[in-house]
Amino acid sequence: MTGAVYAGSARFTTLAPGRVTRHSFSFAEHYDPANLGFGPMVCHNDDVLEPAGGYPDHPHRDLEIVTWVLEGVLVHTDDAGRALALEPGDVQVMSAGSGIRHAEVADPSSGRTRFLQTWLRPDEPGLAPSWRVEGVEPGPGLTAVVGAGALPIGTEGARLDIARLSPGEHAQLPDAPLLHAFVAVGGGRLGGLELGAGDAVRLDDESSTAFEATAAGTELLVWSFSS
Repeated sequence: MTGAVYAGSARFTTLAPGRVTRHSFSFAEHYDPANLGFGPMVCHNDDVLEPAGGYPDHPHRDLEIVTWVLEGVLVHTDDAGRALALEPGDVQVMSAGSGIRHAEVADPSSGRTRFLQTWLRPDEPGLAPSWRVEGVEPGPGLTAVVGAGALPIGTEGARLDIARLSPGEHAQLPDAPLLHAFVAVGGGRLGGLELGAGDAVRLDDESSTAFEATAAGTELLVWSFSS
């Protein structure tokens, strides 16, 4: 198996009032010229928010922003007048396009909130912003939640699959030129590699690779890219 393992314990970490963010790539003051992204992926953040903590109003443009809620309730508000409460199992695809402003804050009554957010470069800049949300219930095999007939995204060939696994269950990774596998919860084995919560593997031109869960409640997120 060809690829690189990125331990969760080695991720950049930002501490802010009411928020802890762990970054898989260079982000803000955390700069590493050797770790600027992977394929079209330029951000992969793992956020834990205290009640009412999070990100106040801020702008984005020309990004495909995918949010997956693991725990708690994340309240999204934006300059288009939308107000959404994203719960575990909800995935949101937000195409920032020509520009948006939004806020992401943990519901004050929901307790701790944890969500994963990925930013991808779009194929075409400057389009009108758009939002899509869908509830998903992943099974033991990989379930497509973005791309591949699921929620559309403005990055051609990008696909997100998620699996929830019990010990001994397997998820077969897609065949793709680039794969990013992230263990959000639990742990398992991938091609002889032992992976725990927060660990990621970036694979280049890998095929016929299966992940085996070794912990109860394991949740695996796999991004695949055609180039």
